[in-house]
Amino acid sequence: MSSAAAVISFPPAATPAEAARRTAIAEPRWVKGALIGVALAFLTLFLFVPLAAVFYQGLHAGLGAYLAAIAEPDALAAIRLSFTVAAIAVPLNVLFGLAAAWCLGKFDFRGREVLLTLIDVPFSVSPVIAGLVFVLVFGLQGWLGGWLQAHDAKVIFAVPGIVLATTFVTFPFVARELVPLMQAQGTEQEEAARTLGAGGWQIFRRVTLPNVKWGLLYGVILCNARAMGEFGAVSVVSGHIRGQTNTLPLHVEILYNEYQSAAAFAVASLLALLALVTLVLKVLVERRVRAGDGAAGALEGE
Repeated sequence: MSSAAAVISFPPAATPAEAARRTAIAEPRWVKGALIGVALAFLTLFLFVPLAAVFYQGLHAGLGAYLAAIAEPDALAAIRLSFTVAAIAVPLNVLFGLAAAWCLGKFDFRGREVLLTLIDVPFSVSPVIAGLVFVLVFGLQGWLGGWLQAHDAKVIFAVPGIVLATTFVTFPFVARELVPLMQAQGTEQEEAARTLGAGGWQIFRRVTLPNVKWGLLYGVILCNARAMGEFGAVSVVSGHIRGQTNTLPLHVEILYNEYQSAAAFAVASLLALLALVTLVLKVLVERRVRAGDGAAGALEGE
């Protein structure tokens, strides 16, 4: 064959991701429109309409009645208790999440998969069962009930029990955000810092923590949202004492059971507003993470 003959070159085979993207782009316009329409209809029916109904019912009796329901002493006590419990449970989960992620993401040891599975237990166990377990352990007739009574210490039907129950149901959120992130990052940077003479605390503060800060913030946002809205486990251990052990969700239930619908929806609107704020913060953090990943990819490309 002559050297002047045209050289026939074949394009490189597409990766599975590229093939899937091309297939998606090649879908008929009506298919994409139908899927978008179904998604919007689902969100409207199960998200937007219920949220709008909560705010509408809360304000239906007028702004004065709305503010009066929120400013009522039992409602203010429920708000304070909800924020207090979240202020205790979330930092505890941050400490646990960082420790668990460091252990599972940076070290390989026997029983690692078992520990990873145990972190997911609150996701699979009903919150009501979790509350009953705390009653079994700390209740008056429980394993430690006699000792607690002898020392005039109260856990069940008191704030400590609410904090314990809330911490239990929320502790996977931070850990589950950080474990995959630390696994993906590996240990190269920590090992390099160690060879340069950095200590354990310096490595954690200057290398590990800055690399996971956005994942940590994302986990904190989700953990706080669940802590503020937890109902099942808290309902079991709280005792429903008005003005003392009622969190916001429990106060809403009591008002609704007493046929104070306007007041119940007014207080519920605070939880709905918290959910919206959480959603906005979540989107901002995700956008910041994507921007950071894009900048890192650009630097690697150069």
